[in-house]
Amino acid sequence: MEDVLDLYAEQPDPKRPVICFDESPTQLIGEVRQPIPAQPGQLERYDCEYKRNGTTNLFVFLDVHRPWRKVKVTENRAAVDFAACMKELADVHLPKAERIRIVLDNLSTHSAGALYQAFPPYEARRLLRRLEFHYVPKHASWLNMVEIEIGVLRGQCLDRRIASQEQLVSEIAAWERQRNASGARIKWMFTTEKARDKMGRTYPLADPAKTPSVKES
Repeated sequence: MEDVLDLYAEQPDPKRPVICFDESPTQLIGEVRQPIPAQPGQLERYDCEYKRNGTTNLFVFLDVHRPWRKVKVTENRAAVDFAACMKELADVHLPKAERIRIVLDNLSTHSAGALYQAFPPYEARRLLRRLEFHYVPKHASWLNMVEIEIGVLRGQCLDRRIASQEQLVSEIAAWERQRNASGARIKWMFTTEKARDKMGRTYPLADPAKTPSVKES
């Protein structure tokens, strides 16, 4: 936990950015009947019946220290899809970064091995020389700042019926551009010091007999 919180507290360094990453499934919902358009004094009306058009996956990146986020829509969320996202992050979005610190959860596909599944060994190793994974503790996904961003995405963009993957990509891209342009950032308040104060019971108790003494000179 403290490893992740210390990353959040660092001063911004363009050469060593901190990126939060997570994925989220989204259902595609279509209309059975055409909605009635809005009119003066009357909101747009939808029929309560709808049809399911399958699910798709969202890979979401969030820069901790600058107003930047990127959402990639994919059909699958396998190890090779994760690896493709890491390559895109390193080579397309952050090509000048020397070391990219990535905060993510312990999902089995979120590993260095995923890159070796997707790419030849020399390519996987090239990417991993620039990627540094920092995992949040199990059952503590709330420590990943991107979880908040995903909530914002759902509240501002995905709170309505979207029937197709093509429409989803278009809607998310518009949301992403607007949010990046507005300079929106997550204001993170939970620090290592607060964690030690509020969650002291989760820390192992020190054995006084094994605690090194400090002698005065």
